[in-house]
Amino acid sequence: MRPELRLAVELAETFLDSLDERQVTPSASYDELVAALERPLAAAGEEPEAVVAELARTLEPGLVGTQTGRYYGFVIGSSLPAALAADWLASAWDQNAFSVVLSPAAAATEAVAGRMLADLLGLPAGVSFGFVTGAQGANTTALAAARTHVLAAAGWDVGVDGLNGAPPVRVVVGAHRHVTIMRSLRLLGFGDRSVVTAAADDQGRMRPDAVREALAGWNGPAIVCAQAGSVNSGAVDPLAQLADACEAHGAWLHVDGAFGLWAAASPARRPLVAGHERADSWATDAHKWLNVPYDCGVVFCAHPDAHAASMAVAAGYLQREEGRSGSDWVPESSRRARGLPVYAALRQLGRTGVEELVERCCAHARRFAEVLGAVDGVEILNDVVLNQVLVRFGGDDELTRQVVARIQADGTCWLGGTDWNDLTAMRISVSSWRTTDRDVERSSAAILAAWAAVAARPAPAA
Repeated sequence: MRPELRLAVELAETFLDSLDERQVTPSASYDELVAALERPLAAAGEEPEAVVAELARTLEPGLVGTQTGRYYGFVIGSSLPAALAADWLASAWDQNAFSVVLSPAAAATEAVAGRMLADLLGLPAGVSFGFVTGAQGANTTALAAARTHVLAAAGWDVGVDGLNGAPPVRVVVGAHRHVTIMRSLRLLGFGDRSVVTAAADDQGRMRPDAVREALAGWNGPAIVCAQAGSVNSGAVDPLAQLADACEAHGAWLHVDGAFGLWAAASPARRPLVAGHERADSWATDAHKWLNVPYDCGVVFCAHPDAHAASMAVAAGYLQREEGRSGSDWVPESSRRARGLPVYAALRQLGRTGVEELVERCCAHARRFAEVLGAVDGVEILNDVVLNQVLVRFGGDDELTRQVVARIQADGTCWLGGTDWNDLTAMRISVSSWRTTDRDVERSSAAILAAWAAVAARPAPAA
């Protein structure tokens, strides 16, 4: 093996072997890392092995333990062994997944992996799909297809005529929609005046009556953005009822299912997303609950013609061959072969393995709620239906912030704070295949110790 590659493997193995006991928080600050890295660019280059060794030595103190079983922030999964190894191959092979001509291997893997995902998630036969960077790219791509479709139905070709003078489009979003939806809408030329916010219930689910009211009396094109898995509560919008409302109006139904769409892979959780197959488009992240390395999101669309019309490119120099070219379905041209780690993860887990991963994370979330909620002064704010837990301490915003800060500084685990129904809360997201019962008990004890310190009283016995 080349010495720089051998060194990289050794360093990676050392890092992976440290995960069970590794502190989750970094030991070096951003400013310290910048100072350590920054230097004038030398005239002469350096040996690759020396570069790799110094890079690892310099940056290791700044690594966050997102790969541990005790990272519960931002709905981040770890990397499955097969997916990680396939991702290394993708880097070594360095295939551009733009088209069949550039890489039949990347194109074929992506085509097969996309169909496997669609089947696993219970989506309609024949849906189109594309591999993008994450849910932001997936939402943007799906809503671009939606814009093309609903304007075409109104007699307007956005690909030819643009948006100037186009019929106005009403976009309905939930009160607890994810921020990526709003960024996608801005990128696609939908201003705030195009958007109507539908009220949500106490768990963050968009209310069907509010959606029907938003569509009532509107005779133009419309898009409804639903959510499978609130980033705070984990709640899923009532998709079947929203599909009824959209069908009655002729509106496009998009489902932002960055992590919650994976509930469809578990028979026990599938009722939460009942009706999801009736949507027009879907977005999800494979680097969340499928636990593949960053970056990998997937968009699906029930209207391949609109999907292709909004994304595909053609030029005389872009030679074509028979087969599916992945860049016909996404905004990017030069693209990493993201289908490889997805295919590897699906093969490692199988259908049962994905189901068990989802169920295990949900069970861990319920255990967090049970242990923490049994202590005086600790309140669980949400119905724990998936992998999200919202916790509040002492009925007080400032006390809750103090507990979150202590946990982040302690390093046993990492979780963040959030705002929920005008209250400050701690947010726990369990998404990693590495999380064990011991991780949950150890993390719960650290959280309760932080609460005891803030409340100035003895911590409960572990």
